[in-house]
Amino acid sequence: MKIAMLQTPVGFDKAENLHRAAEAVAWAAGAGADLAVLPEMFACPYSNQYFPQYAEEGFGPTRTALSEMAAANNIWLVGGSMPEREGERVYNTSFVYNASGREVARHRKVHLFDIDVRGGQRFFESETFTPGDSITTFDTPWGKMGLCVCFDMRFPELARVMALEGARVIFVPAAFNMTTGPAHWETMFRQRAVDNQLFTVGVSPARDPEGVYVAYGNSIAVDPWGTVVERLDAQAENRLVELDLNRIESIRAQLPLMSARRTDLYTIGRTK
Repeated sequence: MKIAMLQTPVGFDKAENLHRAAEAVAWAAGAGADLAVLPEMFACPYSNQYFPQYAEEGFGPTRTALSEMAAANNIWLVGGSMPEREGERVYNTSFVYNASGREVARHRKVHLFDIDVRGGQRFFESETFTPGDSITTFDTPWGKMGLCVCFDMRFPELARVMALEGARVIFVPAAFNMTTGPAHWETMFRQRAVDNQLFTVGVSPARDPEGVYVAYGNSIAVDPWGTVVERLDAQAENRLVELDLNRIESIRAQLPLMSARRTDLYTIGRTK
């Protein structure tokens, strides 16, 4: 399975952001990708100030553009994430489109990014967003895939459920910052891949040192053994990577973590 990690820059002009994304998706198709992945908030500055302003209700301009990108290029597309409005609520939502442009999945970020790191980053998504309440997988010609958004991936229970549901790759549009990125980005994606013996793919916006939110970049793909298959730097860049999905069964056969689980013991109160 060939995927394209599209580490696009994000500015204040939504139309320009969508244009850059369309160019990146066209590049992905031309490079032979089966599926392309855009970053978290790929068309909206990552700021509570801007989320309500850029939010769209129903099948608005961003979802329309994503559907058209997928169909025009005959490619599957994980459409990063966007502020999605439903009535009075706003969600941080990722949509997935098949190669015909049909919307096949929606994930509303379940765990909101509320952190206050002493001497580092402070950000509270809950000041704007409502959390989702679903774990998301979707079927493709290459098998079942998992989907979550950024902070969601920090919670091993979420990844484990996707793995148990049959996910072979977990796709994560994400925007770690310059406090959490250097500390945890690679470690987290390698941990989830090793624990669940599947591929993990995280795609970030490009880093803009002058932006309202400075993303870490470093979009990454990790195999089921925990090996970093591909990793970008900070700048805007598109990268094609091939995932050998046969590695999943091979590694699970050699190191049978999933089949050796003791679910009869994993209950609070069983300690002695």
